[in-house]
Amino acid sequence: MITLNHRGPRPIYEQVRDGLRHLIVTGALLPDEKLPSVRTLASTLAINPNTIQRAYEALEREGYLYTLSGRGTFAAAGRRSDPQRQQELLSQFDAAAAELLFLGMTAEELAARLRTRKEEQA
Repeated sequence: MITLNHRGPRPIYEQVRDGLRHLIVTGALLPDEKLPSVRTLASTLAINPNTIQRAYEALEREGYLYTLSGRGTFAAAGRRSDPQRQQELLSQFDAAAAELLFLGMTAEELAARLRTRKEEQA
């Protein structure tokens, strides 16, 4: 599910947040699917529950999760607009695209890859 690097430079809550975000974006966690409770996931990953709570709160602010009082935390359906997150990802995309073009990929190959990703998301 989520792999943590306890000796790496990135904070654990960021690793949890990014791992959960990846599961949601790739469809491993479906929209409206219930996530483990904070305590359960903390126990599974052998980390402090406050770390999980922090990751859940960050993902809820970003629109990847939602919480229903007394029922739990769930994966949100996509399509929410977050201009700041979009800008971060577009910067990463631009850098990756520039390097791929430098390495010999064509614009058409990149466009085809985008179309494939879009079809997979539909």
